[in-house]
Amino acid sequence: MDHSTSLETLLIGIDAACDRVLQPLFEDGELPTLASIFENGASGPLDSQIPPWTASAWPSLYTGMNPGKHGVFSFLSFDNYEWDVVNATDVRERTLWELLGQHETTSVIVNVPVTHPPRAFDGALIPGYTAPEDPECHPEGLLDEVRNAIGTYRVYPPENDVVGLTESCQSCVRMRGEAFQYLADRFDPTFGFVQFQATDSIFHARPDDDDAIRTIYREVDRQVDDLLEICDPDNVIVASDHGIGPYNGYEFRVNDYLFEEGYVEIESGGRGMPTWATVRDANLKEGESATRHEQGAIERIIAAAAKAGVTSQRVGTLLDRLGITEPVAKRVPSTLVKAGETRVSFPDSVAYMRARIELGVRINLEGRDPDGVVPPSEYEAVRTDLIEVLRSVTTPDGKPVFEAVLPREEHFHGPESDRSVDIVTVPADFDHFLSTKLRGEQFGPPTEPWNHKFEGTFAAIGADIMPDADLEGAQLFDVAPTVLSTLNIPYDERMDGAPLSCVEPIGTQNYPRFTGVESVATEDHRVEDRLSDLGYLE
Repeated sequence: MDHSTSLETLLIGIDAACDRVLQPLFEDGELPTLASIFENGASGPLDSQIPPWTASAWPSLYTGMNPGKHGVFSFLSFDNYEWDVVNATDVRERTLWELLGQHETTSVIVNVPVTHPPRAFDGALIPGYTAPEDPECHPEGLLDEVRNAIGTYRVYPPENDVVGLTESCQSCVRMRGEAFQYLADRFDPTFGFVQFQATDSIFHARPDDDDAIRTIYREVDRQVDDLLEICDPDNVIVASDHGIGPYNGYEFRVNDYLFEEGYVEIESGGRGMPTWATVRDANLKEGESATRHEQGAIERIIAAAAKAGVTSQRVGTLLDRLGITEPVAKRVPSTLVKAGETRVSFPDSVAYMRARIELGVRINLEGRDPDGVVPPSEYEAVRTDLIEVLRSVTTPDGKPVFEAVLPREEHFHGPESDRSVDIVTVPADFDHFLSTKLRGEQFGPPTEPWNHKFEGTFAAIGADIMPDADLEGAQLFDVAPTVLSTLNIPYDERMDGAPLSCVEPIGTQNYPRFTGVESVATEDHRVEDRLSDLGYLE
């Protein structure tokens, strides 16, 4: 076959893609290129991981390892009771492209989440989600080169864009394809990986806007078609990190429940739980961590009122009853709301949910946590009791909130496991929205009507792909070893997945564990702002 490039395998990441979204578009003829890959190649559902969220799931896909090994469990990393947005220095295992570099194989990587700041390897990389808008790239100076070559390049749609969200997301999708085409010609890689994030973001912003969703997916299909025509890869693999769908159940406020059960301690107007809302206001200096936010005079007054019992939750209840919550919220800075909120006091609590997307509860353990209140000798007893308490929770309809409540070692294993929650809580059918917020009531309607589901999707076609293979049981961790098999390279024996049956397995190799990278702070309030706007941070 006459190739335009030396590209042997192209991995296409489509965030949140799943049968629920793709099948109607396939049936309507909206996505001819993707439909051809799915219909003529090997395809099927792809089970995600726990937790099935972007920042943790993509590292699992591109390392082939569970979060207990690679170390990213959420959009946030925690250092005791402090926090920051995760970045590439939190990924403690080799990525696909770093492993390929050991085999003198060149890669081009575009828009993959949690890859900033980039580590040196054989090839080129433009970071994706959790990177700043003008990220460092590999090699140095690459971003300016790409922008000069294709006209413009953005990591995120512009804020307050007058053009409109749909058009901005569509433009970002187009930039991914054009940037990859340019870099493939420039570096002539053997492996390529391009990720499209807008297919997830549009559901968080406009889940009921069918026209917007279709427009963005049509653009993804056009870009995939162009990449196949211009780069002419031997093999094409399409994978998502999770699915997405409606949440028809309840919002369950875990910390409200734990407070009633005696595990959580609360305080009004104090430091307490991380204050995500401070990053949504334009009162943080560039690079200043949200944990160092200084209260203004009005906030101190609100905080004092909170200590007297006049909390923002109570004010919010009154506004709800009067039907004026939304117009007031538009005029009141969220830092003032937070100043008057009742919050979880991490140091004083026995256990708490610190971030909803961790899908679990953390025990405040002596010797591990700086103000731990649970002695190590009582850890297992407390955890066992908590598991039973959480397993017993039912919705107002009398149905279980959780389909599984398990010790963390049931999901996470590896040297980074201690960074995870102690108890994993999996919502039933991913139909309930978990919240850390204290609202005085344990249940309410879901804050987001659509959110992540456990089942994503996978498809593969090409010279090294057996199209009739049965992919039953395929999981996220299988993607990396499958990619390596198409390149005739052994996969790491420590990977938690294995090559799928659509490829001929090459075998394993003992690669030393990745070492030598120390975590650095993200401390970019604009990144936190975007995560908050999408509902990942409360």
